[in-house]
Amino acid sequence: MDEGHTERMETTYNYYNLPTQEPCITGDLTLNSHVKSAIFCVVFALGLVGNIIILWVLLKVMHLKTMTNVCLLNLALSDLLMVLSLPFWALYVQGHYITANAMCKAMTGIYQVGFYSGILFVTLMSVDRYLVIVHAVAVLGAKMLRYGVVVSLVIWVISICAALPEVIFAAMVTEDNLTRCQGNYPLGSAHKWKLFRNFSENTVALFISLPIIAFCYIRVLMVVQKTKNSKKDRAIKLILAIVAVFVVFWVPYNVVVFLKTLQQFDILNSCEASRHINMAMDLTETIALTHCCVNPVIYAFVGEKFRKSLTSVFSKYIVCLKVYQSTSIHSKVSENDTSNTAL
Repeated sequence: MDEGHTERMETTYNYYNLPTQEPCITGDLTLNSHVKSAIFCVVFALGLVGNIIILWVLLKVMHLKTMTNVCLLNLALSDLLMVLSLPFWALYVQGHYITANAMCKAMTGIYQVGFYSGILFVTLMSVDRYLVIVHAVAVLGAKMLRYGVVVSLVIWVISICAALPEVIFAAMVTEDNLTRCQGNYPLGSAHKWKLFRNFSENTVALFISLPIIAFCYIRVLMVVQKTKNSKKDRAIKLILAIVAVFVVFWVPYNVVVFLKTLQQFDILNSCEASRHINMAMDLTETIALTHCCVNPVIYAFVGEKFRKSLTSVFSKYIVCLKVYQSTSIHSKVSENDTSNTAL
């Protein structure tokens, strides 16, 4: 949970038009709370089922034989983490505040860890595709798989450490008869901690990951276009779709976070700018939170190998079910024949 979300629960802000000194009202520019709550509930149901299926197929059917599958597994775990927080977000936007500080910290921590880990795992997948297709490092085999496991553990540690400051300061704070889950920073240091949070999110998402992702896929597409290898083309289709959707869902949010940072330096701090930025934050944050149910859809429609594995498993279960039903019917028929003979 971030500053933008908690600020939007207010109806007035401390921005004034100099000539009139009237408060800048922005509460009417947020999305309808009932609509947001319904969106979060639907996303929770779809994301829970979809990501559990992904984890099951990767672990039981496809197995973790490649670095790509390790990345996909960890990305599904990151999405599932965000999914599990959505019911609490749905309650929160409806005004059903959970007064326990522990729950507030949990919501904040899940959001932050999911944010950082999701971005870093998408970046890792892009680097993996770059190394495999451009530099042909797939020949390293088991060694690359070990590297993938180690890097994944490092990413989870980095994500948790990056989320810790916000978790530590998160608390249910009552101001102006409104109770909100927000950062309860030490006196006089709120400005510094807000800047630290915004800079951390923007540095990871916009200034490090996005350029790396762009470079990797530009080089990959150049190689694929030259070789015209259909197998390579299919190999990057799934990852490219995941990265593209991730950028669409998360980059707008990070741009708005950057604009919020400018406001901390008294730039774009007019009433009109504040109204538009807070409205954009409300919209982009909601869109970003819904991303956790999108990857299963991508797997289903784009991931040919994944789709075949899932179809194969379901086919086996259907065959087993039919055999079981057929056996049960024959068994019942035999029992009836035996009873009739005895009579």
